Amino acid sequence: MVEPAGQRIVLITGASRGIGAETARILAGRGDHVIINYREKAKRANAIADEIIAAGGSASTAGADISDADSARALIDGITQQFGRLDVLILNASGGLERNAAADYAMSINRDAQTRLVRLALPHMPSGARIVFVTSHQAHFHGRKPVPSEYEPIAASKRAGEDALRAMIPTLTTHGVTLHTVSGDMIDGTIIVQLLERRNPDAVAARRDTAPLPTITEFATAVAEATTSPTESGHTTYIGGPDYLTTEPALS
Repeated sequence: MVEPAGQRIVLITGASRGIGAETARILAGRGDHVIINYREKAKRANAIADEIIAAGGSASTAGADISDADSARALIDGITQQFGRLDVLILNASGGLERNAAADYAMSINRDAQTRLVRLALPHMPSGARIVFVTSHQAHFHGRKPVPSEYEPIAASKRAGEDALRAMIPTLTTHGVTLHTVSGDMIDGTIIVQLLERRNPDAVAARRDTAPLPTITEFATAVAEATTSPTESGHTTYIGGPDYLTTEPALS
Protein backbone atom coordinates (compact mmCIF):
# COMPACT_ATOMS: atom_id res chain seq x y z
CA MET A 1 0.00 0.00 0.00
CA VAL A 2 1.36 3.42 -0.97
CA GLU A 3 1.27 5.94 1.85
CA PRO A 4 -0.59 9.23 1.42
CA ALA A 5 1.29 11.82 -0.63
CA GLY A 6 1.56 14.18 2.32
CA GLN A 7 3.30 11.61 4.51
CA ARG A 8 7.07 11.35 4.26
CA ILE A 9 8.59 7.91 3.72
CA VAL A 10 11.62 7.57 6.00
CA LEU A 11 14.12 4.69 6.00
CA ILE A 12 16.27 4.36 9.12
CA THR A 13 19.06 1.80 8.91
CA GLY A 14 19.97 -0.18 12.00
CA ALA A 15 16.78 0.91 13.73
CA SER A 16 15.83 -2.11 15.84
CA ARG A 17 17.31 -0.52 18.97
CA GLY A 18 19.06 2.51 20.41
CA ILE A 19 19.32 5.72 18.42
CA GLY A 20 17.62 4.33 15.32
CA ALA A 21 14.61 3.03 17.24
CA GLU A 22 14.18 6.26 19.17
CA THR A 23 14.49 8.32 15.99
CA ALA A 24 11.75 6.17 14.47
CA ARG A 25 9.47 6.86 17.43
CA ILE A 26 10.08 10.60 17.22
CA LEU A 27 9.53 10.88 13.47
CA ALA A 28 6.45 8.64 13.53
CA GLY A 29 5.09 10.88 16.28
CA ARG A 30 5.49 13.80 13.88
CA GLY A 31 3.50 12.08 11.15
CA ASP A 32 6.13 10.32 9.04
CA HIS A 33 5.93 6.71 7.91
CA VAL A 34 9.10 5.12 9.29
CA ILE A 35 10.70 2.01 7.83
CA ILE A 36 12.67 0.22 10.53
CA ASN A 37 15.60 -1.58 8.95
CA TYR A 38 17.21 -4.44 10.84
CA ARG A 39 19.80 -7.09 10.00
CA GLU A 40 18.82 -10.02 12.24
CA LYS A 41 16.53 -8.82 15.04
CA ALA A 42 13.15 -9.10 13.31
CA LYS A 43 11.26 -9.64 16.55
CA ARG A 44 12.73 -6.53 18.11
CA ALA A 45 12.10 -4.42 14.99
CA ASN A 46 8.51 -5.65 14.75
CA ALA A 47 7.94 -4.79 18.41
CA ILE A 48 9.04 -1.21 17.77
CA ALA A 49 6.78 -0.95 14.72
CA ASP A 50 3.87 -2.36 16.71
CA GLU A 51 4.54 0.14 19.49
CA ILE A 52 4.50 3.02 17.01
CA ILE A 53 1.30 1.82 15.36
CA ALA A 54 -0.38 1.31 18.74
CA ALA A 55 0.45 4.94 19.55
CA GLY A 56 -1.27 6.09 16.35
CA GLY A 57 1.82 6.31 14.15
CA SER A 58 2.75 4.66 10.86
CA ALA A 59 5.62 2.17 10.62
CA SER A 60 6.85 -0.93 8.85
CA THR A 61 9.95 -3.10 9.02
CA ALA A 62 12.49 -4.17 6.41
CA GLY A 63 15.15 -6.77 7.03
CA ALA A 64 18.44 -6.30 5.16
CA ASP A 65 22.17 -6.49 5.73
CA ILE A 66 23.24 -3.20 4.18
CA SER A 67 26.86 -4.40 3.98
CA ASP A 68 25.71 -6.98 1.41
CA ALA A 69 25.16 -5.49 -2.05
CA ASP A 70 22.29 -7.79 -3.03
CA SER A 71 20.54 -7.32 0.30
CA ALA A 72 20.87 -3.54 0.07
CA ARG A 73 19.49 -3.53 -3.46
CA ALA A 74 16.54 -5.68 -2.40
CA LEU A 75 15.87 -3.29 0.48
CA ILE A 76 15.59 -0.25 -1.78
CA ASP A 77 13.67 -2.17 -4.45
CA GLY A 78 11.14 -3.31 -1.88
CA ILE A 79 10.62 0.20 -0.54
CA THR A 80 10.18 1.77 -3.95
CA GLN A 81 7.83 -0.96 -5.11
CA GLN A 82 5.65 -0.44 -2.06
CA PHE A 83 5.82 3.33 -1.63
CA GLY A 84 7.07 4.66 -4.95
CA ARG A 85 9.68 6.92 -3.41
CA LEU A 86 11.96 7.58 -0.44
CA ASP A 87 11.87 11.03 1.15
CA VAL A 88 14.42 10.61 3.93
CA LEU A 89 17.34 8.20 4.29
CA ILE A 90 18.88 8.09 7.76
CA LEU A 91 22.23 6.29 7.69
CA ASN A 92 22.35 5.11 11.27
CA ALA A 93 23.67 1.53 10.97
CA SER A 94 27.36 1.07 11.75
CA GLY A 95 29.72 -1.51 13.18
CA GLY A 96 33.27 -2.54 13.80
CA LEU A 97 33.46 -3.80 17.39
CA GLU A 98 31.84 -7.15 16.68
CA ARG A 99 33.93 -10.13 17.75
CA ASN A 100 35.26 -12.36 14.96
CA ALA A 101 34.36 -9.79 12.30
CA ALA A 102 36.46 -9.76 9.13
CA ALA A 103 39.40 -7.37 9.12
CA ASP A 104 37.75 -5.15 6.52
CA TYR A 105 34.27 -5.22 8.05
CA ALA A 106 34.46 -1.76 9.63
CA MET A 107 35.27 -0.12 6.29
CA SER A 108 32.71 -2.29 4.53
CA ILE A 109 29.82 -1.26 6.78
CA ASN A 110 30.83 2.29 7.67
CA ARG A 111 31.98 3.51 4.26
CA ASP A 112 31.14 1.18 1.39
CA ALA A 113 27.64 0.25 2.56
CA GLN A 114 26.73 3.88 3.16
CA THR A 115 27.70 5.15 -0.27
CA ARG A 116 26.19 2.14 -2.01
CA LEU A 117 22.85 2.64 -0.27
CA VAL A 118 22.83 6.31 -1.27
CA ARG A 119 23.53 5.42 -4.91
CA LEU A 120 20.72 2.86 -4.85
CA ALA A 121 18.23 5.20 -3.18
CA LEU A 122 19.02 8.43 -5.00
CA PRO A 123 17.04 7.71 -8.21
CA HIS A 124 13.94 7.24 -6.04
CA MET A 125 14.38 10.35 -3.87
CA PRO A 126 12.37 13.41 -4.96
CA SER A 127 13.73 16.94 -5.00
CA GLY A 128 13.74 18.21 -1.43
CA ALA A 129 14.62 14.82 0.03
CA ARG A 130 17.19 14.53 2.81
CA ILE A 131 20.01 12.14 3.70
CA VAL A 132 21.23 12.16 7.31
CA PHE A 133 24.54 10.54 8.24
CA VAL A 134 24.87 9.61 11.91
CA THR A 135 28.39 9.66 13.31
CA SER A 136 30.45 10.29 16.43
CA HIS A 137 32.86 13.04 17.42
CA GLN A 138 35.55 10.37 17.71
CA ALA A 139 35.01 9.63 14.00
CA HIS A 140 34.15 13.11 12.76
CA PHE A 141 37.32 14.59 14.34
CA HIS A 142 39.44 11.56 13.48
CA GLY A 143 43.05 12.57 12.96
CA ARG A 144 42.63 15.68 15.10
CA LYS A 145 41.70 14.14 18.43
CA PRO A 146 42.87 11.01 20.27
CA VAL A 147 40.74 7.91 19.80
CA PRO A 148 40.60 4.85 22.09
CA SER A 149 42.53 2.09 20.34
CA GLU A 150 39.52 -0.25 20.48
CA TYR A 151 37.42 2.33 18.63
CA GLU A 152 40.04 3.22 16.02
CA PRO A 153 38.64 0.94 13.24
CA ILE A 154 35.20 2.51 13.66
CA ALA A 155 36.52 6.06 13.87
CA ALA A 156 38.70 5.73 10.77
CA SER A 157 36.05 3.97 8.70
CA LYS A 158 33.20 6.27 9.68
CA ARG A 159 35.34 9.31 8.85
CA ALA A 160 36.09 7.66 5.51
CA GLY A 161 32.37 7.11 5.04
CA GLU A 162 31.57 10.72 5.84
CA ASP A 163 34.27 11.93 3.43
CA ALA A 164 32.89 9.67 0.69
CA LEU A 165 29.37 10.95 1.24
CA ARG A 166 30.53 14.56 1.18
CA ALA A 167 32.25 13.87 -2.13
CA MET A 168 28.80 12.93 -3.46
CA ILE A 169 27.24 16.31 -2.60
CA PRO A 170 27.51 17.69 -6.16
CA THR A 171 25.60 14.66 -7.45
CA LEU A 172 23.06 14.93 -4.65
CA THR A 173 22.59 18.60 -5.43
CA THR A 174 21.69 17.87 -9.05
CA HIS A 175 18.85 15.73 -7.69
CA GLY A 176 17.76 18.37 -5.17
CA VAL A 177 18.80 16.15 -2.26
CA THR A 178 20.75 17.49 0.73
CA LEU A 179 23.15 15.77 3.12
CA HIS A 180 23.13 16.56 6.84
CA THR A 181 25.60 15.02 9.32
CA VAL A 182 24.80 14.61 13.02
CA SER A 183 27.86 14.01 15.20
CA GLY A 184 27.79 13.22 18.89
CA ASP A 185 30.06 12.39 21.77
CA MET A 186 29.71 8.84 23.11
CA ILE A 187 25.97 8.34 23.53
CA ASP A 188 24.98 6.89 26.88
CA GLY A 189 23.17 3.58 26.61
CA THR A 190 24.10 2.67 23.04
CA ILE A 191 25.50 -0.75 22.22
CA ILE A 192 28.76 0.76 20.93
CA VAL A 193 29.44 2.49 24.26
CA GLN A 194 28.46 -0.66 26.16
CA LEU A 195 30.91 -2.74 24.12
CA LEU A 196 33.65 -0.15 24.46
CA GLU A 197 33.07 0.12 28.20
CA ARG A 198 33.68 -3.62 28.55
CA ARG A 199 36.96 -3.43 26.64
CA ASN A 200 38.26 -0.05 27.80
CA PRO A 201 36.25 1.33 30.74
CA ASP A 202 38.79 4.09 31.32
CA ALA A 203 38.13 5.58 27.87
CA VAL A 204 34.41 5.87 28.58
CA ALA A 205 35.04 7.15 32.10
CA ALA A 206 37.30 9.86 30.67
CA ARG A 207 34.49 11.09 28.43
CA ARG A 208 32.04 11.06 31.35
CA ASP A 209 34.51 13.13 33.38
CA THR A 210 34.67 15.75 30.64
CA ALA A 211 30.92 16.37 30.43
CA PRO A 212 27.69 14.41 30.78
CA LEU A 213 27.26 12.07 27.85
CA PRO A 214 24.26 12.81 25.62
CA THR A 215 21.34 10.45 26.04
CA ILE A 216 19.83 8.38 23.27
CA THR A 217 16.74 10.60 23.31
CA GLU A 218 18.79 13.81 23.05
CA PHE A 219 20.78 12.50 20.13
CA ALA A 220 17.81 10.92 18.36
CA THR A 221 15.95 14.22 18.62
CA ALA A 222 18.85 15.94 16.85
CA VAL A 223 18.77 13.29 14.12
CA ALA A 224 15.03 13.81 13.68
CA GLU A 225 15.50 17.59 13.50
CA ALA A 226 18.15 17.11 10.81
CA THR A 227 15.50 15.70 8.48
CA THR A 228 13.76 19.08 8.27
CA SER A 229 16.23 21.77 9.33
CA PRO A 230 16.74 24.47 6.65
CA THR A 231 20.50 24.08 6.24
CA GLU A 232 22.83 23.84 3.29
CA SER A 233 24.02 20.45 2.15
CA GLY A 234 27.06 19.36 4.15
CA HIS A 235 25.96 20.97 7.42
CA THR A 236 26.95 19.23 10.66
CA THR A 237 25.02 19.30 13.93
CA TYR A 238 27.10 18.64 17.06
CA ILE A 239 25.69 17.04 20.21
CA GLY A 240 27.73 16.86 23.42
CA GLY A 241 31.50 16.78 23.77
CA PRO A 242 32.08 20.52 24.35
CA ASP A 243 35.86 19.99 24.47
CA TYR A 244 35.84 18.91 20.83
CA LEU A 245 34.14 22.12 19.81
CA THR A 246 36.06 24.61 21.92
CA THR A 247 39.59 23.39 21.21
CA GLU A 248 39.22 22.54 17.54
CA PRO A 249 37.53 24.37 14.67
CA ALA A 250 34.34 22.72 13.51
CA LEU A 251 34.83 20.51 10.48
CA SER A 252 32.55 20.12 7.51
